[in-house]
Amino acid sequence: MARITIEDCLNRVPNRFMLVNLVARRVRQIREGSEYLVSSPKNEDIVISLREVAAGKVAFVPNTEDD
Repeated sequence: MARITIEDCLNRVPNRFMLVNLVARRVRQIREGSEYLVSSPKNEDIVISLREVAAGKVAFVPNTEDD
């Protein structure tokens, strides 16, 4: 069984703080009924979210709106 690491995710996201924010948002989406983007049976939502980030299925998009 392959293990997901933070380093795998940091290749896709600029820093740890953005990673936490991105994964937290994705977990909320999954718990609200969104479909999984990767196949990962018998894992918690947080692990699935991290796997999605590491696989490049979920990405951080910076906010470009000016207030």
